[in-house]
Amino acid sequence: MRRHQQGANMKIGLLTSGGDCPGLNAVIRGAVLNGVKKYGYEFVGFRDGWRGVVEGDYMDLPRQKVRGLASQGGTIIGTSRTNPFDGPNGGPENIEIMMERHGIDAIVAIGGEGTLAGAKRLADAGLPVIGVPKTIDNDLRATDYTFGFDTAVSIATEAMDRIRTTGESHHRCMVAEVMGRHVGWIALHSGMAAGAHAILIPEVKVSMEQVAEWVKEVHDRGRSPLVVVAEGFIPEGFDDVMANKGTEKDGRPRLGGIGEYITHEIEKMTGIETRNTILGHIQRGGAPTGYDRVLATRLGMGAVDMVAQKQWGKMVSVQGTEIKYVPLEEALDGLKSVPQERWDEAAVLFGR
Repeated sequence: MRRHQQGANMKIGLLTSGGDCPGLNAVIRGAVLNGVKKYGYEFVGFRDGWRGVVEGDYMDLPRQKVRGLASQGGTIIGTSRTNPFDGPNGGPENIEIMMERHGIDAIVAIGGEGTLAGAKRLADAGLPVIGVPKTIDNDLRATDYTFGFDTAVSIATEAMDRIRTTGESHHRCMVAEVMGRHVGWIALHSGMAAGAHAILIPEVKVSMEQVAEWVKEVHDRGRSPLVVVAEGFIPEGFDDVMANKGTEKDGRPRLGGIGEYITHEIEKMTGIETRNTILGHIQRGGAPTGYDRVLATRLGMGAVDMVAQKQWGKMVSVQGTEIKYVPLEEALDGLKSVPQERWDEAAVLFGR
């Protein structure tokens, strides 16, 4: 198959899959510029994630197409939650035929746990696939940070700063619901940055009585309490997340309602007027921070270096400040959750 060749006439396909996040375009730019300037590679972008792969739907990505991309949010090649093994055109045999037909020598899959799991299965089947970790929640193992996380924390922190001013004016308790289906990294970091008086995350069960006590202590001191809650937080006494918004296309429950529940319970238990703000997709949008632009660019460049070295079945990661290559299975060995000691550290600042 053509993919075994190596040299300046290699053609590499990029895809972005799963939820969008700031920094995806910077990865694309870093990969294309490094590949063109250092190796003379050609690039295409599969449209809408794995859908574009299984359908052979892609766009050319010449150098001029990626100019100025580092500062743009979203992804110019689109994304979806399509599974590369679904449908009549899915699976390694069909994808291999597609690559042969279009002269594509390698695939760089930019995505989170589901995307990288699919990439690993394809690599295990012998296809030349490399991964770039992407999760705004910062919950992937084998990499210290993922791009988009710093931007989400910055957006959430700024929103909380604004929420607090109106809370102080009206002597209200303010509840901010942030992203975090399974882990609470965004809630922890943005909550600490904004000086939250309680941070509620999926990893730690907390009773509503305890939350109400923290809120009352702060209010009694003449302050406006700020409570930050991750969307996947499960209060003590509950068995599952609140998901009253139906299901996603991939079958996952669409989370929603925890912020409203917390707000209602605080007001009922303390008598303090309480308001809820759900930040939602605001956290995903807009331009990435400088940190995320640099990280995403370096990861994109590193992925192309991996292609040159035929490091199939691996992903590029950052450990400390160094770019490392790690097997995909290391990233897929469970989620990177917030350790108890990190929450305990923050909890010293709650309430009083």
